[in-house]
Amino acid sequence: MFERFTDAARQVVVTAQQEARGLRHGYIGTEHLLLAILARPEDPAAAVLTGVGLDHGTALQAVRRLLGEGGQAQALASIGVDLDAVREAVESVFGEGALEAPPEGEPKRRGWFRSGGAAGGRIPFTARAKKALELSLRESLRMKSGEIAVGHLLLGVLREGEGLGARVIADHGLDPAAVRQAVEAELA
Repeated sequence: MFERFTDAARQVVVTAQQEARGLRHGYIGTEHLLLAILARPEDPAAAVLTGVGLDHGTALQAVRRLLGEGGQAQALASIGVDLDAVREAVESVFGEGALEAPPEGEPKRRGWFRSGGAAGGRIPFTARAKKALELSLRESLRMKSGEIAVGHLLLGVLREGEGLGARVIADHGLDPAAVRQAVEAELA
């Protein structure tokens, strides 16, 4: 399926992983796909949303409000540990990026500073995100397109309809059917 993705659509999938990492989530959900789409405001499909006030920053605030930043971050914050302050302190002593995954070829660390999961390596897609990707292919086929573009990814998120990506769009006061129609017009 990924061979049908345009370069921009592939970049959305890569950016979705970065969005998940940035939020310290151990998965890629429809919300991360939406954030990655909105990170490309020059794309006509993203412009449909940004034109009505749902830009990357607004969507990111909504995701943070609904989910927070990773389960561990929430648990630590509940007992008064500020992870941003901890990261700042560690980086001031050990250098920027000290808590990130080691470069390729270096041995993996163990214990507190191990890599993997949200810190490095691949992050798995949720069932709803996988469904949205599958539906983007169906949207592309339905529209008789030879490729899957960013707009098809957004249509997949909308068509899946139950993930947090669709909820962020609806909570912004947008009618998913109207957004769908506008995106289809951009793709036509």
